[in-house]
Amino acid sequence: MDARFIDKSKLPSRHVTEGPARAPHRSYLYAMGLTKEQIAQPLVGVATCWNEAAPCNISLMRQAQAVKKGVAAASGTPREFCTITVTDGIAMGHQGMKASLPSREVIADSVELTMRGHSYDALVGMAGCDKSLPGMMMAMVRLNVPSIFIYGGSILPGSFRGRQVTVQDLFEAVGKYSVGEMSDEDLTELEQVACPSAGACGAQFTANTMATVSEAMGLALPYSAGAPAPYEIRDRFCAAAGEQIMDLIAKNIRPRDIVTRRSLENAATVVAASGGSTNAALHLPAIAHEAGIKFDLFDVAEIFKRTPYIADLKPGGRYVAKDLFEVGGIPLLMKTLLDHGYMHGDCMTVTGRTMAENLASVKWNDDQDVVYPANKPITPTGGVVGLKGNLAPEGAIVKVAGMASDKQVFRGPARCFDGEEACFEAVSTRQYKEGEVLVIRYEGPRGGPGMREMLSTTAALYGQGMGDKVALITDGRFSGATRGFCIGHVGPEAAVGGPIGLIEDGDIIAIDAVKGIIDVELSGEELAKRRAEWKPRETSATSGYLWKYAQTVGPARDGAITHPGGAAEKETYADV
Repeated sequence: MDARFIDKSKLPSRHVTEGPARAPHRSYLYAMGLTKEQIAQPLVGVATCWNEAAPCNISLMRQAQAVKKGVAAASGTPREFCTITVTDGIAMGHQGMKASLPSREVIADSVELTMRGHSYDALVGMAGCDKSLPGMMMAMVRLNVPSIFIYGGSILPGSFRGRQVTVQDLFEAVGKYSVGEMSDEDLTELEQVACPSAGACGAQFTANTMATVSEAMGLALPYSAGAPAPYEIRDRFCAAAGEQIMDLIAKNIRPRDIVTRRSLENAATVVAASGGSTNAALHLPAIAHEAGIKFDLFDVAEIFKRTPYIADLKPGGRYVAKDLFEVGGIPLLMKTLLDHGYMHGDCMTVTGRTMAENLASVKWNDDQDVVYPANKPITPTGGVVGLKGNLAPEGAIVKVAGMASDKQVFRGPARCFDGEEACFEAVSTRQYKEGEVLVIRYEGPRGGPGMREMLSTTAALYGQGMGDKVALITDGRFSGATRGFCIGHVGPEAAVGGPIGLIEDGDIIAIDAVKGIIDVELSGEELAKRRAEWKPRETSATSGYLWKYAQTVGPARDGAITHPGGAAEKETYADV
């Protein structure tokens, strides 16, 4: 496409490239080697979350170069920039995890500020880690300039003594080690082979869940979210995205034309159908919020309730993202859902075509058992379930993919811990009993602050063989790698006087994931009495970013958002 046919008088970059008054601005662009023609073209932000923190992000800068070639080939001018990432696998199990969820806001905010400050006309955003995917998509919807999302790709599975493994096996190995079922030598060998390449954690954990969402919501090119990071085909997807962004500019197709209530429902559908991460119930409302769409945890849970579980993916199943890609990718999953009435086919996508048009030529693959037909599911209801009751009036969430229905009901006495470390210590030393409901509280968005994930604790339980013999509830979160009866996002959180902060050791908690109920067996009068006696606790975050985050963050039910969102806008960046 020739940029001369794109009317720049209505694009943001006119503020820095057009007219005599912008001569100083153009001088900076010339200083970076741009030509007069390149300055006159649309300026396309190419944002990556590249860093050397983890394998999830390490290939993003290389892939960004392919995007830039695609933009340039279509007569656009790419401008590359980076933002932060906090990688959950590295942050897990210690105070660093408090930085994880807040990093989503920093990513969205920093991309917004870079785009605003330099007046870029469009955005190709690339991300690899759990919070960087929703953070980048939030920025796209917030800015509402033509945008395409690119996932950096999943890691390849490791091989341990002839068995396919992921980092999930390592977290669970810590539990086995604690009870003498794994030696130092075994643990050392496993840790050296579990993560053999660049890319995000390979199973249907949060990164791959949100990558699946990016295609289902229409913000990513078909098949692009499934290809593993080391595959050379990723460069072709990246170059295609660079070219396609220029077409979106010409046609003025924007993220809010794509991210609608119906496309959000499509996104929730693929999460449930793939047995995806419970974190999607936090991120989908946050993305919706940027567009001014009300779509909270209960809306997400309603979709989960009516969606069949059809993708046999880890942590509850047998396969990883690489396997799904090689048998037909995310489009194969979406096609059977569409054919059987579980998805909306009329939603616009970044191809400029509808979802149904994108999937029209996708053929079912009979020679695979990664994805089941939607009319012959693994289980008839989704792999993720929403819960509500007197213990969680604002809802809670649990992943049940791979769990037998008789394991989805639990009743037992509470064992309360004010923070993850205390619970992990009890688990590590086996200071808990079969049949208990372990309660980790004061770990919510505000009370943590930061709503930490609890994979170290849940994986240790599973490694000890106790994953189905205890339940665990928290106002914090669980990793997409978590399995077992683990309920997160319990709201209201303890820090604001929610019921989870009022229960005591020995109180009986009843959980029924089949019926969607979570209750503590206390009367309303007793809960009211305890609430009157409850006193707020000060967190350790009394300055710095975590203090700032705690002042603005809202409840998990609404996505733990930190600003008024699209509904409060007078004008979007794209229209300035």
